[in-house]
Amino acid sequence: MPGARWMLVLGVLITIAVGAVAAGTLNALSLNRFEAPGSESMRAKEVLADRFGTGSPNLALLVTAKQGTVDDPAVAAAGQELTRELAGRTGDAWSYWTRGSATLRSRDARQALVFAWIPGDADAVRRTVLPVLTPEFTRDGPLVRVEVGGGDEVFRQVMEQARADFLRAELIVLPMVLLLLWLVYRRFAAALVTLAVGVAAVVGSLALIRVVTLFTDVSTFAANLALVMGVGLGVDYGLFVVFRFREELGRGAEVAEAVARTVRTAGRTVLFSGVTVAAALAVLLAFPFPFLRSFGYAGLAVVAAAVPSATVLLPAALRLLGHRVTRRRAVPVPVFWGEVATRVMRRPLLLGGAALALVLLLGSPFLGIRFGLPDDRVLPESAPARQLYDQVRAGFPVEEADAVQVVAPAGTLTAAYAAQLSRVEGVARVDSAAGSFTGGRPVEAPDGTRFEAGGASWSSVVASGHRLDLVADIRAVPAPAEVVVGGYPAELTDYRDGVVGRLPLVAGLIVLVTCVVLFVMSGSVVAPLKAAVLNLLSLSVMFGALVFLFQDRTGSIEPSIPILMFCVAYALSMDYEVFLLSRIKEEYDRTGDVVGSVPAGIARSAPLVTAAAAILAASFAVYATSGVVFLQMLGVGMALAVVVDATIIRGVLLPAAMALAGQANWWAPRSLGRRRR
Repeated sequence: MPGARWMLVLGVLITIAVGAVAAGTLNALSLNRFEAPGSESMRAKEVLADRFGTGSPNLALLVTAKQGTVDDPAVAAAGQELTRELAGRTGDAWSYWTRGSATLRSRDARQALVFAWIPGDADAVRRTVLPVLTPEFTRDGPLVRVEVGGGDEVFRQVMEQARADFLRAELIVLPMVLLLLWLVYRRFAAALVTLAVGVAAVVGSLALIRVVTLFTDVSTFAANLALVMGVGLGVDYGLFVVFRFREELGRGAEVAEAVARTVRTAGRTVLFSGVTVAAALAVLLAFPFPFLRSFGYAGLAVVAAAVPSATVLLPAALRLLGHRVTRRRAVPVPVFWGEVATRVMRRPLLLGGAALALVLLLGSPFLGIRFGLPDDRVLPESAPARQLYDQVRAGFPVEEADAVQVVAPAGTLTAAYAAQLSRVEGVARVDSAAGSFTGGRPVEAPDGTRFEAGGASWSSVVASGHRLDLVADIRAVPAPAEVVVGGYPAELTDYRDGVVGRLPLVAGLIVLVTCVVLFVMSGSVVAPLKAAVLNLLSLSVMFGALVFLFQDRTGSIEPSIPILMFCVAYALSMDYEVFLLSRIKEEYDRTGDVVGSVPAGIARSAPLVTAAAAILAASFAVYATSGVVFLQMLGVGMALAVVVDATIIRGVLLPAAMALAGQANWWAPRSLGRRRR
C-alpha cells in the first residue's frame, strides 16, 4: 500500500513537470505548406526567388470601388498608390493598375486585384508578417474597400481556427468523457482515475511533441490529433484495466492479487495494443512531407504516454481504491453481443454475407473519389479569406493567383513556346518576356511585367479553370531550353502525386507490421490476416462517407487527410481487435472449444469495447463542428469508423469469419514457432 501511494505521488509530480513542458507546445508547432521537398516545383520556386526576386503571390488584396469602376481616375490612382505601398512592405507587388491585365479586373469592372510575394517560410510569413499586414491593409475608405486574402492568409486563418477548435474541444471533451465514464462505471472514483489516464496521455504526448519540435518541424494540426487520440486511447486502456480489475475482484480475489492479475493479463494486452497502434502510425514517417510526418510523431507520442499511464499509474491507483471502483450493486453481464455472435456463427454465410453487403454498399461512394488540391473552401463561409475568394470565383474570369510559373534557369523562352503554352486546354493567357499570348495569338503585353533577367526567362501561365492535369500538360509541351514548372498549382500537384504515389507502400507497411505484432500476441497466422481484411472493410465505410459528405464542396479531396485517417483508423481498429482477440484466445486456451470460445470471448469483452467505442467516437465527433473542413473530415470519418468497427465488424463479421475458418483460426507453420498464451 505505501508503495502504491508513493508511486502515485511520483506520477503526479512527473505529470506536473511534464505539463510545464507541454504548455509551450502550441507555440512551438510549425505552419507547413503543401510542398514536396526536392520536386520540380520547389526548384522553380528557388529559381524565381534567387534569380528574379519574386514568386507565386501569397498575399492578395481585393479592391472594390464604392462608386463607378476601377478604371475611374480617382479609383485608379488609389489602386496604384495601394500597389506601391504594398510593394514597399513586401518587396514585390503588382496589380491591375500596374500590369493592365484584364484577368485582374472583374467582369463588371467594379473590382480589381493586387498581388504580392512575401519571401520566407510559412512560419515567418504567417506568424510574423501577415498578422501585421492583414489588419493594416483591410480598409473601408470613401473610394474603395480593401479585403485581404492569398494562399498564406488562407492557411493562417486555418491555423487560427484549428487552434480555437483545439481549445474548444478541450472544454467539451473532458467533461463529456467524465460523464460517459460515470454512466459506464456508476462510480465516480473509477471514472476519475480512467479519465486521468487520458489526461496524462494528452499532457505527456504534447510534452514529447515539444521535444520533437527541437529537432524538426511539427504541424500545428498534430496538437488536434494528440488531444482526441490521447483522451480516446488513454481512456480505452483505462477502461480495459479497470474492467479486468473489477472482474478479478468479482471472482473473489483480494485487492493486491486482483491488481497483480490485472497487470499480468490486461497489462500485457495494453502493451500489445500500444505496440500495434504505434506501428500503424509510425508508417506516416515514411512520407517525406512534414505535414504528414507530424501526425506520425503525434501518434507515437500518444502511445508512449498512454501505455505507462495505464499499466503503471492506474494499477497503483486501483491498489489504493480497491472495492471503491466496483458497483455498489451487482449487475448481470450484458449478453446481447454474445447472443448475436452465437446466432451469426450458426449461419455465418447468410448473416455475415448480409453484413458484408451492407459495408460494401456504405463504402461504395469511395469508388468515385477524386484526389485534388486544397483551397480557401477548407474554411467556413464566414472566414474573411473565404469571402474574398467567393467573390473572385463569382466575379473574375480566372484566378490569376493560381498561375503556373514556367522558368528557364539558364536559357530564354521564345515567343513560339509561349504561344504553344497558351494553346494548352485550360490556359487563359501566357505572359512572358517574348509577349503575351491567348489561344496561340499574341495580345498586348501587360505593362511592367518582369519575366526575363540575366540570360534566363520565365512565363506566367494563367489558367481558366481548375484542371487537375493542367500542370502535367504544361510540362509535356516541348521547350526551347531546360525549364522547370512551378507556381502554387504545380506545388500542390507535386505534393499530391508524392502522397498518392507512396500510398501503396504505406498501406503495405501498415498491414505488415500490425500483422506481425498480432502474430506475436496470438501465435496465429490466420487471425492477423483476417483482422487486416476486416479493418479494411471498416475503413471503406469511412472513405465512402468522406466522398459522400465532403467531395462535392470542392470537387475533390486533398489526399493527406484520408491517408492520415487510414493510419489512425486502422490503428484503432487493431486496438479493438487486440482486446477481442485476447479474450477469445483466453477462452480457447482454457476450453479448447474453437466455436464456443468466440461468443464467450465477445460476451466478456463487448461491454468494454462498446463503452470504449462510444467514448472514442464521441471524442472525435467534437471536431465535426469545427470550422476547418480537414478537422470536420477527421471528426465525422473517425467517429463513423469507430462505430462501424465496434458493431458490424466486431459484432457480426468477426464471428462469421471465425466460424468459417474453424480450427484454422489458430494455425501457424511449425517453423514460426507457434506461440500460445
